[in-house]
Amino acid sequence: MSFNEVRDLKQGLYYAEELISLAQKTNNTKYLRVGYFLKGTKKRMQGNLDEALDAYFKSAEVAGKTHNLIGEGDAYGAIGDVYSSANNHANAINYYAKAIVILKKLNEPKRLASVLSNAGDDYMKVKHFDSALLYFGRAKIIFDSINYATGKGYIRGNLGMVYAFLGKDNLAEKYINEAIPILEENEDYYPICEYLISMSDIYLKKGDEQTALNFALKSLQLAQQYGLKEQISGANLKLSELYEMMGNINQSFQYYKNYITYRDSVNNIESQQKMGDLRTDYEVSQKQVEVNMLSQQKKNQNKLLIALGVILGLTVVLLGTLYWYYKNISREKKRSESLLLNILPVETAMELKMNGKVEAVKFDQVTVLFTDFVEFSKFAEHIEPVQLVKSLDFYFKKFDEITTKYGLEKIKTIGDSYMCACGLPTLNPAHARNVINAAKEMMEVVEGNLDVEDGINHFNIRMGIHTGPVVAGIVGIKKWQYDIWGDTVNIASRMESMSKPGRINLSETTRAQIKDEFECEYRGEIEVKNRGVLKMYFLMQD
Repeated sequence: MSFNEVRDLKQGLYYAEELISLAQKTNNTKYLRVGYFLKGTKKRMQGNLDEALDAYFKSAEVAGKTHNLIGEGDAYGAIGDVYSSANNHANAINYYAKAIVILKKLNEPKRLASVLSNAGDDYMKVKHFDSALLYFGRAKIIFDSINYATGKGYIRGNLGMVYAFLGKDNLAEKYINEAIPILEENEDYYPICEYLISMSDIYLKKGDEQTALNFALKSLQLAQQYGLKEQISGANLKLSELYEMMGNINQSFQYYKNYITYRDSVNNIESQQKMGDLRTDYEVSQKQVEVNMLSQQKKNQNKLLIALGVILGLTVVLLGTLYWYYKNISREKKRSESLLLNILPVETAMELKMNGKVEAVKFDQVTVLFTDFVEFSKFAEHIEPVQLVKSLDFYFKKFDEITTKYGLEKIKTIGDSYMCACGLPTLNPAHARNVINAAKEMMEVVEGNLDVEDGINHFNIRMGIHTGPVVAGIVGIKKWQYDIWGDTVNIASRMESMSKPGRINLSETTRAQIKDEFECEYRGEIEVKNRGVLKMYFLMQD
């Protein structure tokens, strides 16, 4: 009843408190954990972030004591949500990372995608849009593959907001218009309020002030109807800005006062003290110094004023120094994180940052693709090295774009060979179909450029694909590289070497996965070195 009560938050909170009370009386740890989690959710939606955080930590504590990994993953993700709402980006990402590491190992696609989406939302709030799109993209693949309606709504709305920030208004409007009906059907108005504000911004850019105003008013109406303090505050601020632009200063001032009232009720001083764990020891000691000096004020006013002046000067110098260091560290951290995400998958990078190592993970169903340019070594003997690298760079950049489009993970390039896979590090039921589509587009790129004269050396290509289990991870301590191992990799490589120029060669296991969608030509049983006889199929090209 607490979970399903989304209209009346007070009533939903009452049910959660009753559940906690009953669970404590009967020593039922399962429902005690759930009760605390539901309490945290209702408190967060009411804007009581400090109480929400306390409830979520209690839920995580119960889950930890009972070795309930799903419960721990859920609680850590929710804690990340609270810190994100409190604009504590460092703690938000830390707890999202903990949740992702746990849920990735448990084969919980819906939960994993939800945390990935929320982490992307936090990156969006701090304007790290590349990271936001990366997380949202991974979450969208999962939500679409399992056809989870609420998740599909959230992720489309979030993508729309990112594209709105990036100035891609057509994409933004498309995704938000797809999101709102899905969420309305599920009566989930918390995110709809935010998406309506984004629509208001889009129409304001178009110069349609009245439509922008209507979207903001609708957001405020929904937020007030369902008691969503954070959204009420945001809608009031947007309406204040709109009325100011329209020259209605009285209305603007009234909405701005409402914004201040609700903002302070969400971000009260007590909440900030409880959640602002990034305060320095110096700031704490400063408070104590101020208290001591105030107690001596009547005894020695002059000394107090001098001391305050000195402290103020030192504080200004220290804060200036800290700010300079923070800006530089933040800039370098952003660079290093961007570089790490370019080298490793998101989940692997976060696990490495948290633990200093990455545990090897076995995936039961992964589709691996190898490509190789025909007679490349022969060409290489007569081509200048710089020209050779330029030619490879041309094709591999195109391949990178295609793998990103279909959710494939690029593993590595070895000379003129390109290796990628789908189904890891995030499970994807459509792994075989996605690899087939990617391979077809790669082949189109190659064939479309064979006769082009553009200063690039062009080659024909062979491709091989196989599906099966692999082990994935990183090894060593230098020049990290996400890699995969197992018989599946070896067979995929054999599929490529036994293919023909301009053809995509499939193993029997891959063909079994895609036979209902793609037409194949049986090649027969072919002898493969060190593997015996294997059945092979050519993918029929359009």
